[in-house]
Amino acid sequence: MKAIIQPTKKYYRVLYIDTHHIRITGMLELVDTPKGIRPVKYRIRHTKSGGYRNTPSKDLVTHLRRSRLYLTAKDKPFESFLQDLQIPYSYVSLCRFCLMDDRVTELDKKNAVGFGEEEQICMDCARKELRRELVHMGRLGRSALSHLDELLEKYRSVDRVLATIEPDRLTVGHTLYDRLEAHPVVQTARIEELPFPREFVTACGVESLMPVQQLAVEAGLLYGKDLLVVSATASGKTFIGEMAGLKNYLEKRGRVLFLVPLVALAYQKYERFSQKYGHLTDVSIITGASRILVKDNRRPANRNRNAGILVATYEGIDHLMRLGESLTNIGTVIIDEVQMLEDRDRGHRVDGLIARMKFASPKAQFLYLSATIGHPKLLAAKLGSKLVRYDDRPVSLERYLIFSEREQKIPTERTLVAEEYNHVSDKGYHGQTIIFTNSRARCHIIAEKIGEGVAPYHAGLTQAERRQVEEKFEKGQLRAVVTTAALAAGVDFPASQVIFDSLAMGIEWLTVQEFYQMSGRAGRPDFHDLGKVVILAEPGGSYIRGSRLTEEEVAMGLLKGEMGEVAPQYNLEQSSELYVANAVICKGDVSSIEKIEGYLVGESEPVEELLINRNLISKENGLIRLTPLARVMSEHFIGVERLSRIIRLVNEMKDPLDILADLECASDEEAAKEKIRKENEKGDSHRKKKKRHGRRMKKNS
Repeated sequence: MKAIIQPTKKYYRVLYIDTHHIRITGMLELVDTPKGIRPVKYRIRHTKSGGYRNTPSKDLVTHLRRSRLYLTAKDKPFESFLQDLQIPYSYVSLCRFCLMDDRVTELDKKNAVGFGEEEQICMDCARKELRRELVHMGRLGRSALSHLDELLEKYRSVDRVLATIEPDRLTVGHTLYDRLEAHPVVQTARIEELPFPREFVTACGVESLMPVQQLAVEAGLLYGKDLLVVSATASGKTFIGEMAGLKNYLEKRGRVLFLVPLVALAYQKYERFSQKYGHLTDVSIITGASRILVKDNRRPANRNRNAGILVATYEGIDHLMRLGESLTNIGTVIIDEVQMLEDRDRGHRVDGLIARMKFASPKAQFLYLSATIGHPKLLAAKLGSKLVRYDDRPVSLERYLIFSEREQKIPTERTLVAEEYNHVSDKGYHGQTIIFTNSRARCHIIAEKIGEGVAPYHAGLTQAERRQVEEKFEKGQLRAVVTTAALAAGVDFPASQVIFDSLAMGIEWLTVQEFYQMSGRAGRPDFHDLGKVVILAEPGGSYIRGSRLTEEEVAMGLLKGEMGEVAPQYNLEQSSELYVANAVICKGDVSSIEKIEGYLVGESEPVEELLINRNLISKENGLIRLTPLARVMSEHFIGVERLSRIIRLVNEMKDPLDILADLECASDEEAAKEKIRKENEKGDSHRKKKKRHGRRMKKNS
């Protein structure tokens, strides 16, 4: 039998154990006598009998001599007592929480967990204490609890895990989820060693290729090969487009068309290309805006459609083509941020634009650039291009997960922004932060509460206001910007830290692809030594009406998730919009329309008969003729259902503002219904999968 002595403040607890079960529990006090330390008030109880009874002290000595004796901590009085009686003893580390429940759990390297400043307890008790501390956080999903258990296994400290959920204990290092290491330095070719025109070598300002640029060259970039280039943000994808585009242009193989998703990004590229290559050729910009102002805010930007380098937004070029205008002598088409093919609202338009560009410029070299694409090999095949993939990052990235109640998010963000700005990189730059949130109003709230040096940035600001924020951020005059998805698609700001105040954008949870795209904003090789991504997830929180998911569950799904295949399916509205736009560029030739549809990455619904039945198009002798209303659909990016709604509202309402308001509300409602429908389908699919698994298990048993 074992005897274990556990010192407490008032007395000593004596446990007699047989094969890990406590058989007898005793309480003992010691007094200092002329003969030394001696026992007094010795009481014991048998586990099955219940109450304590007084027992002679000599029985204690007898019991101790017959047992293997262990002390749970050093204690001079008791050790002196044992030494006087020549009773051997040793030390053992036990879980105090287990002892309070009359259980004995010996602690070792495998199961000991830190609790408080000095104490250690067993893993099972640590989990119980962790869950007890989580009660005030509300409902936590299984995935979040599993994550906390993983942190407990990793850090072996209850306090360190609690730091991820309690702002007053916040130590960012304790909330580290994982770290994505930077790539090692590899040998690449020098620009002057490659077959470029001398003018380009002089103008480009680059001496040696970055790794992904080297891979692109080896894949045939300089020999007209169509490429899908997938690599991390700031790894040098833009220069891949510059190499091919300027080489083709200077060698008389056609002009350069550089397509981007945002006006702000188009302006950045336009300005950059003008500075680098403006002495070699005209550089112009085409967007949906009526006028773009350069930095001095005085002279309008060049909008010459015949320039050697055209920078344009997707919709800017698409609108020209939908009007029936054509771009001639295009030798290189670069589609930046091609992951926009998966965008809920614009994906079908990007897909249609690429298909129509392939039809209009069949000899052009097409380059597709992205930092985040799921199953890129499959997408490359659909695009008819060769895949160039480089998974390493130019700067290491640390990802942090903090569980935070909603009212604690902004104070936490204030701390994180201040700490990051106070850090200066080896390259001499202050750390700057981008905070992503789910609404324009929240952007202003966060910026105001964090205070000086923080600005909101979203599509609701005027162009002049956005440009002012961009310039201040680029010059290091802002500690942070707070934005919605507006910055996610590639505006090249030198941010070292990205904070997710919310994992929802509008009425939708972020997808894995969107999350990776936004995370990629953190860390620039020319500015920073390290990038940081911080997720603030509210346990039990939801911003999406009708959604079954909570924010901490979404966070775990994003951190562990994989991007799916780019395989969109277009509904009736999207398919009808694509059809009339394709008919315009083909001048109604049916076989050419079918050819364009063959270039599409996504799948569209057959709509020709529907459009004929609604008197929007007619078909005769292999030609499609569009009515004026069908041309309105093409020019204004609308489908057959929205057109029908507009016609009805025009007949019912006189005020154009009332019509616009009705259309906007209808769009939001339809988007919300579509979101809930998809999520329900996903849930039904998961339940069916579990049922099938259960049937297989039952059958096997």
